[in-house]
Amino acid sequence: MNAVSPTARVAVWDPLVRLTHWTVALLVLGNFLNEDGETWHRYAGYTVVALVLIRLVWGWVGPGHARLWTELPTPQRITAYVSALWQGKAPRYLGHNPLGMLMMLALWSVLLGLGLTGWLMGTDMFWGEEWVEEIHEALANSLMVLVPLHVLAAIMASLHERDNLIAAMVHGKKSVSNDHVAAP
Repeated sequence: MNAVSPTARVAVWDPLVRLTHWTVALLVLGNFLNEDGETWHRYAGYTVVALVLIRLVWGWVGPGHARLWTELPTPQRITAYVSALWQGKAPRYLGHNPLGMLMMLALWSVLLGLGLTGWLMGTDMFWGEEWVEEIHEALANSLMVLVPLHVLAAIMASLHERDNLIAAMVHGKKSVSNDHVAAP
């Protein structure tokens, strides 16, 4: 990475990444608060699935840090990052760090699973099947654990990196310095 001033800001998150992120967040919150509103719940869930699928496609064809394969959380990357984190020497990333990317994949998997099981519960073949409802509920409970972890991790990473990562997901820019990992 080229040398930059300590206060330089660069565009990291493109508009589609930010739009899908915040729309999914609002729809998940809406579904959590309005679980009994069957029509709202169903269509919000389907919209979330569509947005996650759009984001996954964008992860293959989009620009820069939107691309997923440049930052896939391999076991080696995760182990090295966690080891450095415990030593207080975790590198800064312009995009997601390996644990952040792992969280993204976990959230997307749970959201897609919720959409699938929600849809299955409305089909003739699986209507009233208790095991489908139990999986849907387990996934919803998993999401209620993952979301606060995601928010807490963003706050902790913001403190570690001395850069407001939540604001960066609003305006798309992060502060950079010479110690950032250059990928992609």
